[in-house]
Amino acid sequence: MKITAVRQAPLPITSPGANAVVDFAGLTTTAVAIDAETERGPLTGYGFASIGRWSVGGILDDRLIPRMMDAAPGAHLDADGRLDPVACWRLVMRNEKPGGHGDRAAAMGALDMALWDLLGKAEARPIYRILADRYRDGEADPDVAVYAAGGYYAAGDPIETLRAELSDYIDAGYRAVKIKIGGAELAHDLARIEAAIDTVGGADRVSVDANGRFDLRRALDYAEALAPYGLRWYEEPGDPLDFRLHATVAEAYPGPLATGENLFSSQDARNLLRYGGLRPDRDVLQFDCALSYGLPDYLETLAELDRHGWSARSIHPHGGHQMSLHLAAGLGLGGNESYPGVFQPLGGFADGVEIRDGRIRMGDTPGVGLEDKGRLIDWLRATFG
Repeated sequence: MKITAVRQAPLPITSPGANAVVDFAGLTTTAVAIDAETERGPLTGYGFASIGRWSVGGILDDRLIPRMMDAAPGAHLDADGRLDPVACWRLVMRNEKPGGHGDRAAAMGALDMALWDLLGKAEARPIYRILADRYRDGEADPDVAVYAAGGYYAAGDPIETLRAELSDYIDAGYRAVKIKIGGAELAHDLARIEAAIDTVGGADRVSVDANGRFDLRRALDYAEALAPYGLRWYEEPGDPLDFRLHATVAEAYPGPLATGENLFSSQDARNLLRYGGLRPDRDVLQFDCALSYGLPDYLETLAELDRHGWSARSIHPHGGHQMSLHLAAGLGLGGNESYPGVFQPLGGFADGVEIRDGRIRMGDTPGVGLEDKGRLIDWLRATFG
């Protein structure tokens, strides 16, 4: 295999409204295309930097892509002449100073996804099966639990609009949902929660997400108000790097907490596990491979979980996209987020896929499977040729 070109472009994403912190109008992410000559002929691997972070093309164009293209012949390959995404990761990340995790992590995540997509196409195998063979003795989950994330604040925020949205998710086969909190007064948020519980049929099917909005006092006020409901989880009550806040909330809140989607490295994950006060028997971690340097560093995060007594089943990756779904099935994670109605063209999974009792069955499309999302692959081909 010979890599012939690596390109990037900003990918526009439709806005779902607002959470407690961010209005998503005009949101973009970064898409990457890697062209290669292979034994199967010309192939292109596609990747993107997940959802919720702005495009990071400058880092790719200025540093990461030139290192990829300037590498010595064969540096991208393993001993058998096959593409080696881990070797590519090492050569692209050379001369990067430790720390500084943020947009660089998203840029590397997009490039890494495209490399794995290219490898899967070259081997004519879906990524989850490659991951299971490499890292789980061939054991892949045939299906994955998924929940529908939505419930964003809309203009006027009528409760009936929220009910209708959640009803659509249940009708589509989802059994668990997530809605936003923290962008309104507590009383209004509680009314939204009660409507969600009534609509989906139980508090254990409803998670709430504050998107890091609260200081400690307000996080604890919400914890006290939420505790009697018995919700599925209470997500990101405070700033994702305020581990002391999370530890204090964990002491006060008996139900499950969730966090991690805005931590972009195995080092930050280690500090969360050390100092965040989270409880392996109930809490949920949401690390997103496409926002955190890609698969090589994600494997380091999984190793940290094991060292701290956590199961990989505790991870339900953020992002609601195909790469996270492959990781969940191939590495034995607990489930996956889904954006069935928002953040298009990335949100949701393959066109026409059936959700049965809150689970999605894995397919056999080679690579990440972005070709199974019509609007997305049309944009990628129109943009990259």
